[in-house]
Amino acid sequence: MQRLKGAIIVGFLRLFALLPFAMAQRIGAALGWLMWRLPNRARTVTRINLQHCFPQMPEAEREALVGASLIDTGRSFAESACAWMWSPQRTLALVREVDGGEILDQALASGKAVVAITSHLGNWEVLNHWYCARCNPVIFFRPPKQPAVDQLLRRQRAQSGNRVAPSDREGIGMVMREVRNGGAVGIPADPEPALKSGVFVPFFATQALTSKFVPGLLRGDRALAVFLHCIRLPRGQGFKVLVEAAPQALYSSDEQQAVGCMSQVIEDHVRRWPSQYMWSMKRFKKRPPGEPRWY
Repeated sequence: MQRLKGAIIVGFLRLFALLPFAMAQRIGAALGWLMWRLPNRARTVTRINLQHCFPQMPEAEREALVGASLIDTGRSFAESACAWMWSPQRTLALVREVDGGEILDQALASGKAVVAITSHLGNWEVLNHWYCARCNPVIFFRPPKQPAVDQLLRRQRAQSGNRVAPSDREGIGMVMREVRNGGAVGIPADPEPALKSGVFVPFFATQALTSKFVPGLLRGDRALAVFLHCIRLPRGQGFKVLVEAAPQALYSSDEQQAVGCMSQVIEDHVRRWPSQYMWSMKRFKKRPPGEPRWY
């Protein structure tokens, strides 16, 4: 059954990649609209997350954001299928604007390791190609549950000659060695970690268990951190890459302060493009002591 599910998913990915980009994006948006209108887990999780993160938002406005978020999630799925299956050069042609590219260039030229931090905002698969075109990083990722999909993505995410590191003991070791050796890494900062690997810090109007991994990599003045995001432009125009230097607080020896700073930067970005964040992710499964579960 697992093999069959994996084959079906890979087949859908290949089908999307055969379509013109604008058509794939429109079909993805239609699938997202159906996720909004029909009962399903993604809609339920999105509503729960937005209720907790935007408690002061009027209910009608919040429900509109639920719809917009799921539609953008559908677009992300279709765009990512194209980014996985196409050549990196074809995907990179969709990046129309870059804001702050010189910040990454300066970090790469500094002689220190570079830790690029991103989140599930916009399209991180297009971002992967953009980042890997500028250096030869190790990309940290959480493997999908389907082995066939995992095998495909490990291969396709490394088309530019970079390496990928799964979020297990071996992958963590790869990332740490790369930083010690002065190389470049890319890390999504918002997947929920194990309790022992994170701390609760503010994220919107709630507390979110957030990984301590990135601040740990930055200790000892051995690395520079930058935030990278790839935002969808309106009317199918492509994407805009945003590069931002990390605030000084992220380098703090105070773990709570450093992790809180990382969370705040991501929140600031999400507030600017709230529908482009993947609110259907179970970002808040673990709660502080005494709080009930959300899902």
